[in-house]
Amino acid sequence: MPMATRPKPATIDEYIAWARPEVQPILQKIRQTIHLAAPAAEEVISYAMPAFRQGGILVYFAAFKKHIGLYPPVCGDAALMTSIAQYAGSKGNLQFPLDQPIPYKLIERIVKLRAKQTKLGTNN
Repeated sequence: MPMATRPKPATIDEYIAWARPEVQPILQKIRQTIHLAAPAAEEVISYAMPAFRQGGILVYFAAFKKHIGLYPPVCGDAALMTSIAQYAGSKGNLQFPLDQPIPYKLIERIVKLRAKQTKLGTNN
């Protein structure tokens, strides 16, 4: 079903099911990575994208034609900022090209930092 005529997904399961078959395992692994890094986080759909909330939104992620987008407002960790620089997209998002290995350990580090920041109330 074309995205324009499809209603917004109600769950992350629905979002992943609507993704291209070759991208679905990547999205599932990102989801699993986020759960492992922030087990108390709640799955939500926000802005028609999968997101995880724990005292605020930790991260959003979404599938695009050539990349996976991750939307974390990452700040406060110089080493992490250096590690994500190669993936920096416009507007503070990260873009992980689908023709390269997805950096799941980096996603885990981002989520752990975001969980710590939201717990401390320093999430921006």
